[in-house]
Amino acid sequence: MAKLHILRYPDPRLHTVAKPVKEVDAHIQQLVDDMIETMHAADGLGLAATQVDVHERVIVIDTSDMRDDPRVLINPELVFKSEEMSFSDEGCLSVPQIFDKVKRHARVKVRALNRAGETYEFEAEGLLSVCVQHEMDHLLGKVFVEYLSSLKRDRIKTKMIKKTRDELRA
Repeated sequence: MAKLHILRYPDPRLHTVAKPVKEVDAHIQQLVDDMIETMHAADGLGLAATQVDVHERVIVIDTSDMRDDPRVLINPELVFKSEEMSFSDEGCLSVPQIFDKVKRHARVKVRALNRAGETYEFEAEGLLSVCVQHEMDHLLGKVFVEYLSSLKRDRIKTKMIKKTRDELRA
C-alpha cells in the first residue's frame, strides 16, 4: 500500500467533478486500500478520491470507535435525504485545522458499490450522515468551506495559501 498526497484547498483540482467508476478492478481496489491507509495516517474520518487527485467516484469513511471498520463507497448515490436538517462542525483533510458549522440533511440513505463491486445500501445519521454528504460533495468538486460566508472562505483561503508557502520554505 502507499500513502497518497492530499490536495490542499484552494488547489483548483479539488473542484474537478469525479467520473463514475466503470469497473471495480484491481486498480480501483488498490486505490481504495491506498486511500484507507492515507485517511488513517492523516487521522481523518473520510477521504474522497478527488482529494488525492484521482477523479473517480470513490470514497472511504471510517467513523468506527476503534478506527478499524472502513466503509468503501464506489459510485455512491443518495437515494433518500431527510427534510430535517442539522448543523455540525466539519473539518477536512484538504483544509487542515479549520472547522466550522455546516447545514446537512440529518439522515440519508446511500446506495454504492463495495470494494468487491457489489451493490449495497445503508442508512446514515449523525456523524456518518455528515461524513457521507461531505465526501460526496468532494466528488462534485465542492469543498465544505463553500458553504461558509465569502468573508470566512476568503480568510481560510488566505490562511491555507500562507501555510502552504511557509511549509515549502521550511
